[in-house]
Amino acid sequence: MEKHSRKISILIPIYNEAQSILVLYQKLSAVLANMDYEIIFVDDGSRDDSIVVLESIKSQNNKLKIIQLKRNFGKSAALAVGFEEVLGDLVITMDGDLQDEPTEIPRLLAEIDKGYDLVSGWKIDRKDPLVKKISSKIFNFTVSIMTGLKLHDFNCGFKIYKSEVVKSLDVYGDLHRFLPALAYQQGFKVGELKVKHNERQFGDSKYGRSGLKRIRNYILDPINVILITKYQYKPAHFFGGWGLLAILSGLVINIYLSALWFLGHGPIGNRPLLFLGILLIIVGIQLVSMGFLGELIVRANFKKNKNYYIKVKK
Repeated sequence: MEKHSRKISILIPIYNEAQSILVLYQKLSAVLANMDYEIIFVDDGSRDDSIVVLESIKSQNNKLKIIQLKRNFGKSAALAVGFEEVLGDLVITMDGDLQDEPTEIPRLLAEIDKGYDLVSGWKIDRKDPLVKKISSKIFNFTVSIMTGLKLHDFNCGFKIYKSEVVKSLDVYGDLHRFLPALAYQQGFKVGELKVKHNERQFGDSKYGRSGLKRIRNYILDPINVILITKYQYKPAHFFGGWGLLAILSGLVINIYLSALWFLGHGPIGNRPLLFLGILLIIVGIQLVSMGFLGELIVRANFKKNKNYYIKVKK
């Protein structure tokens, strides 16, 4: 498809951003003036006048679409709904708080033309509180190590995708922070581009000013992503590996204690180390069993959940 004939979809989840919407729309209109585009706002249960502002804009521009959710379901749900509705050959996601700069869109378009399927923004000069910056660095480092995809800013909402990428992603829970990793595990080529990040003009971050509300998710979600990508179809390798390690550790401890007993170093029945060895063996057996049960469940559902993505068919 020729570049000039591409349709661009701008997808923007919003929650209580009434003060930002009009300014954002005006900036987007200026950037997109000579392009074939659509702008989709997903109102994620806003309690302010966001929907009123959106309807006023839509009355003047039929290229704007509004999707209003019944309540606040979260960013992942808003993106999932939007991904189902986009019609563009390229899809750009961005936040509605004016911290993402619309003038960066031509640079994103140029970057994805280098052969990428997804290009993620990198807020190199991030305008956020220090605690949020530090927690984000820890999160991005952890996810890079665990997934094998080296990015500096997984959670940046400013991204560009080819349409086949967004149509293949299952987004739920809080997985919007891991979309590059999910796409990478499916075989798509993922890149990164430094983008401008603005200071928030109105209101507060929906995660809290310090970002501390996300720390729990920073710990648990990377493990979840590993399970649903690398080990989705081989759970026995994940649980079984840890289970065998626990069993082996328990056996080593018990063999050591048994050797002490045979050598006459006194009774071992009341030693805490013995209980640790037994506990490790029991936990290991449970983990191995869990892995095998997972394999049976995967096998039972494999035919209806085949997630192999064909690059080209000739």
